[in-house]
Amino acid sequence: MRRFIVGLFALIGFFAVLAAAGVVLLIGKALPTRAALPGTIVLTADLTRGLDEGPGQDPLMSLIAGNKPTLRDFLDGLERGGADPRVKGIYARVGDDVFGLAKAQELRDAIRAFRAQGKFAIAFADSFGEFGPGTRPYYLASAFDEIWLQPMGLVGLTGLYAQVPFFKGTLDWLGITPSFDHRSEYKTAMNTLTETRMTAPHREEVEALVSSMAGQIVRGIAESRNLTEPEVRSAIDRGPFFADEAQQAHLVDRLGYRDEAVARARERAGSGAELVSLATYLDDAGRPHESGPAIALIYGTGLIQRDASSGGLLAGEGEMSAQAVARAFRAALRDSEVRAILFRIDSPGGSVVASETIWREVGRARERGKPVIVSMSDLAGSGGYYIAAPADKIVAEPASLTGSIGVVAGKLVLGGLLDKLGVSTDSAQFGANAGMFDETTDFSPSAHQRLEDFLDRIYQGFKSHVAAGRHMTADQVEAVAKGRVWTGEEARTRGLVDELGGYAVALRLAKEAAKIAGDAPFKIVVYPRREPASERIFNRLLGREGEPDSGASSSLGGAIGLVDPLLRRLAALGRDPALLLMPPLPDPR
Repeated sequence: MRRFIVGLFALIGFFAVLAAAGVVLLIGKALPTRAALPGTIVLTADLTRGLDEGPGQDPLMSLIAGNKPTLRDFLDGLERGGADPRVKGIYARVGDDVFGLAKAQELRDAIRAFRAQGKFAIAFADSFGEFGPGTRPYYLASAFDEIWLQPMGLVGLTGLYAQVPFFKGTLDWLGITPSFDHRSEYKTAMNTLTETRMTAPHREEVEALVSSMAGQIVRGIAESRNLTEPEVRSAIDRGPFFADEAQQAHLVDRLGYRDEAVARARERAGSGAELVSLATYLDDAGRPHESGPAIALIYGTGLIQRDASSGGLLAGEGEMSAQAVARAFRAALRDSEVRAILFRIDSPGGSVVASETIWREVGRARERGKPVIVSMSDLAGSGGYYIAAPADKIVAEPASLTGSIGVVAGKLVLGGLLDKLGVSTDSAQFGANAGMFDETTDFSPSAHQRLEDFLDRIYQGFKSHVAAGRHMTADQVEAVAKGRVWTGEEARTRGLVDELGGYAVALRLAKEAAKIAGDAPFKIVVYPRREPASERIFNRLLGREGEPDSGASSSLGGAIGLVDPLLRRLAALGRDPALLLMPPLPDPR
């Protein structure tokens, strides 16, 4: 009876959603059709809300909340607009610290390429950090040829500040004992649980990352603003700046308000210019690369798991399901039109088993004659690098965080907490290590030895995969491994990355690998192909979406993971016996 009632309510919900979708479609048809694009266009974009990395929002969420722009929308819009004589330039709102440094570099690459086509680019900010960090958004804005700042705004160009939280004191207070080990000294993913401050290798790693990123920011601003690097470093030490001070320091070009910046964009575009959002323009003009031989685009974003945590009807998709990515590779492999695969990765790593699953599919694609080019976003470390290693070429932005070749394993021992709560347990077992993963007691000596053996085996396998994929010797891999995280800039000098750049560079390499001539047309096909919203609703209601959940993640872990990305990492450390996971490095701001 209970199943019948649940099914009845699910059926009612299904028809209710379909009815709502029908109303939306009818209203859409009743509205007047959109006018053709004007003859003189200024593209507009709001870069203060961020851009999704993946293929796009879940169709169900899009149905309710509307589409959220993606990074690819922005890149495709500027690429299409750069070759369109109707498009004269772009006006963009900037100023909020919403992008990682590598994504900011990706946007800068696109803006510079757009300007190279003879277009202008105006950035407007009411403030670069309202008495808060503004270095990264200003770095992004410096790629525009004209920067406007509201008269009472600030330029929070203060450099980079990296802070790491440690939870050992909290765990001690709760009576929870973190029992972990790692390979090797720079593999510090568990340090937030086991330490109260950075260890010497941890500090060395973080300071090197901050130094590399800071150098990239200084060079980028100096080049874009026609300043010397010493002048930029001096400005950073004097920041933050009031608006008039920023103009005097040649950090911004004009002080004014949004309407004045918009009027300036119209003036530069010429008579009759109209503002058109990038989304509207892309809808009408179409994406670039829509005909010819195909290049498959596969996204691998989020914490790597065997399968994504099961969720409700409108659940999000913030995790990388190994099963889903593997299916996408197999589908691209079967498609005779696909000549190469562009694999876009934005992941701190995750499950060892899940990473191995994806690694195998990348290797199989190459074996079957379909080259794989990896494009790294903000993060592609540990398991994220594991799945990149067998690719034909790896491309990273200078600030992409990658490497972290190592492994951490263990568990959170809850016995002390249970004692404080007055909870007692008892057990019976068969087998010396039957209680190895019991979270109420620490590892026994024999179980701990098996843990050490496990770490050695995984670490050796990881290094072997990297050596084979990157054509490096064991000694060369060991020198860059030990769990050490590198920026893309550093990784390239050490043989872990082939070229610096973003999506456009990776796409060029994919074309070359696919033997598509430089000026020949081609199309980009995103895998896995998404079913329509109505079909997705039906499958979710019937519980038929994707393959069955592996059971690797508990409902508690999934619920915690939705609260905060940091807690998601802590939940993963407490849930999985072994992880190829980057340390929760500070996000320098």
